[in-house]
Amino acid sequence: MGQENPREKLWELIKDIRFAMITHQHEHGSLHAAPMTTANKEGMNEDKNLYFLLGRDSDLARCLSTSSAINVSYADPNKDSYVSVSATGSISDDLALKEKLFSPMAKAWFPDGPTDPNLQILVARVDFAEFWDVKENKLVQLFKMAKSAVTGERPEGMGEHREIKL
Repeated sequence: MGQENPREKLWELIKDIRFAMITHQHEHGSLHAAPMTTANKEGMNEDKNLYFLLGRDSDLARCLSTSSAINVSYADPNKDSYVSVSATGSISDDLALKEKLFSPMAKAWFPDGPTDPNLQILVARVDFAEFWDVKENKLVQLFKMAKSAVTGERPEGMGEHREIKL
């Protein structure tokens, strides 16, 4: 990775992906996932946090009290970019943070704005991330896969796959 800042690399990969899937453990032990919008507007802070607006009455909010381990997945199929983030989830009721992160689109879920009594912030403190990022166009990818099918050898140069420890 050279001198590249891992936090900045992660942000570069996810900043333009509108929705993330957040997976958490349900009260009964099964895994559940829900789409959410990343609320960070200026990148990840020094604490390595991703933020999401969360309803106090949501299943995820209830389940975080018993299990704080979450996974945040991002996918941009058009760019062949995929990111899996392992994080520790917690809840914040900090009004200044709510005001900073709130957007006009969030009014659909929280009509009273940042002071909506149902609004909480899900703080996902990133522990580890893994990404797959393909730079070649689809035609080059298809050629490499066809060559692999003919030769029986694993395709090489199909993009970058790395782990990021923060």
